[in-house]
Amino acid sequence: MLNVGVIGIGMMGQNHARVYSEIANLVGLADQNEKVLRRFSKRFKVRGYEDYNELLESPDLDAVSVCTPTTTHFKIVNDAISAKKHVLVEKPMGGELEKANKLVANAKKKGVVLAVGYIERYNPIVGFTKSLIEKGQFGDVISISSRRVSSFPSRIKDVGVILDLGIHDIDVIRYLLGSKVKSVYSLAGKPNEAEFEDHANILLEFENEVLAHVEVNWLTPMKVRRVSLTCSKNFVEMDYINQILQVSSSTIKKIDYGNLYRIPQEYSERKIQIERSEPLKNELTDFLSAIEFDREPLVSGEEGVETLKIAHAAIRSSVSGKKVTI
Repeated sequence: MLNVGVIGIGMMGQNHARVYSEIANLVGLADQNEKVLRRFSKRFKVRGYEDYNELLESPDLDAVSVCTPTTTHFKIVNDAISAKKHVLVEKPMGGELEKANKLVANAKKKGVVLAVGYIERYNPIVGFTKSLIEKGQFGDVISISSRRVSSFPSRIKDVGVILDLGIHDIDVIRYLLGSKVKSVYSLAGKPNEAEFEDHANILLEFENEVLAHVEVNWLTPMKVRRVSLTCSKNFVEMDYINQILQVSSSTIKKIDYGNLYRIPQEYSERKIQIERSEPLKNELTDFLSAIEFDREPLVSGEEGVETLKIAHAAIRSSVSGKKVTI
């Protein structure tokens, strides 16, 4: 079993530590908050480090998850790579494109795996839907619409809703379509006079001519995580939370134009409940497997950079009011 550590013991870091304790050999945690560090080091029976560099200096350490605030990603991940440790960094991979590209280049130079934590890619409903798209089960994809809304997460202070929430669906839609984004147009606002945007609507134009719409906000008093696909054969709805796929179709029989009140249309709906599994566990298992078998993870550093590029284009478009060509 690989020896792993977690840097940053906030909400996500705690969950990384929990899953690693089940599937790998968790050997250390690092966080500047002494109280939090002591609590979770005791819970997982591992050594705690207030200075993450001391964790990276451990000769037995193979890999780390970096779950610190976005603005700290670059330095910590770069230090880990320089120490020749494999790294999984939570999205959005530092937030700055130039620095993200440097991380990818340094990881290649040092020969270590760099993975990015786009957790929705590992939701089993996403992989299941992609396999059916590739088999032509729904016909051609014409358009995709996603909605990811909830109340404001007080823990997020250094990025807006596009880089925190919208980036997930940008990544998933890219993955489902297997096509590059050609242009981005976005409208966003901050009614609460915050530093960053609170809500956004993003329109993506893909090279394969599919259009996608991403709606995100921190203003809705309920949590919604859904993706809808309009296809030539079916209308498909993907529920991230319940891991259910709903497939709808309809047929119209002969129409009596003298009685348009009664249109002979028949609807068919079926719900597919797939075997549920924890996306984070799938993600970390893939990361460890990529290390063990010397292969690319599902979400590599390059994939992370590509999604980050689209998210930044959406932010620029929302500021300029113009479409951004990729």
